[in-house]
Amino acid sequence: MKSTDHYRPQESEPMTVRNERVLGELRRVVRHAAEHCDEFRQRLDSASMAPHVIGTLDDFSKIPPLRKKDLARLQQEKGLDWFLTAPAGSLRRVYQSPGPLLDPEGRGEDYWGWAEAFHAAGFRSGDLVQMTFSYHLTPAGLMLEEPLHELGCAVIPAGPGNSDVQLELMTTLPVTGFVGMTSFLKILGEKAVKQGLDLGTDITMRTAFVAAERLPESLRTEVEAMFGMVIRQGYGTADVGCIAYECSELGGMHLSSRCHVEICDPVTGEPLPEGETGEVVVTPFTTDYPMIRLATGDLSRIVSDECACGRKTVKLAGILGRADDTAKVKGQFVYPSQVAEVAAMFDSVTRHQVALDNPQGRDRITVKLQLDGDLDVEAFRAAFIGRVKLNPVIDILPEGAELEADAPALVDDREYG
Repeated sequence: MKSTDHYRPQESEPMTVRNERVLGELRRVVRHAAEHCDEFRQRLDSASMAPHVIGTLDDFSKIPPLRKKDLARLQQEKGLDWFLTAPAGSLRRVYQSPGPLLDPEGRGEDYWGWAEAFHAAGFRSGDLVQMTFSYHLTPAGLMLEEPLHELGCAVIPAGPGNSDVQLELMTTLPVTGFVGMTSFLKILGEKAVKQGLDLGTDITMRTAFVAAERLPESLRTEVEAMFGMVIRQGYGTADVGCIAYECSELGGMHLSSRCHVEICDPVTGEPLPEGETGEVVVTPFTTDYPMIRLATGDLSRIVSDECACGRKTVKLAGILGRADDTAKVKGQFVYPSQVAEVAAMFDSVTRHQVALDNPQGRDRITVKLQLDGDLDVEAFRAAFIGRVKLNPVIDILPEGAELEADAPALVDDREYG
């Protein structure tokens, strides 16, 4: 029997109705941005387009995409106001993510659109939820806390790390939900077992909502069995908020009702036929900071099979890779340009390379360094953490060993089962 317990009626609207609604929303966003956003006006001008010609979804797809990898550079060159449709003081908050990248938040209700996703995961009024994403400068903590309040949940703003305190909260309070990364939840479970805790009785969590890293099915199954709980994931970015999320039936992530998602050729930005793998290009229906056709750099494909949950929205088949040379590690994007800036601070570093792997399912970042002279390793580590926000393994090549001249700046050898 199909469930009709959905947060928004748009989740179960027929595709023809959805397309008509989406086109109306896109026209509204395009008109507003064309009138008030310098960045978007320049993109329209570059394509010799006018906002009134957006008569169909095909017309909309002719707007040149805005590439996420260019955002930090453009913000630094043009200033944040170039992207906004109103003064910065009219916003609710402005965050800063690694890059550095500014992430404005408008004042609209459920601005980031995550309430729909939490409801699909099983969170309900009366839940007590432990939030383990950061509240400092980056948007994740508050971005994901506010929709929980809209659902009637209480939130413990625990933030990341501090595993001893996290376990103390879980065992002394009737915590029913967890929000964070699956890898961290696994660490907490393993530590609890070492402390002699019974995860089935001493910890009362029944639902976890995870994001910011890849979720192999092997890891999901392991941690679900460990806690006796359900784990569901969401997909979004700090620029646009919620893009897609899992329901009770799994099999991919339903597209959110609050944005338009295209799967496009990473080079041309043109939509690909259904079922082909391409870059996720997303347009949220928000106007304060109009990210129109934001090319995320993530690769996915559309799954259009009917879902037993009753939602009519098509799904993304997970995140299948990256379209450019960046990678996400422990929730943070790693840009080779950032690493190059750190390396340039140390005269003895002649070449460098970032290598990613995930032994036992845990992401690890290693910086391989070729030196010509001595290096203060801890000073390099501190500079790397300050710029990239991740603590690396530092691998200094032995004397005589060299990185190839054409060696890629970033090598991702992570495996997902």
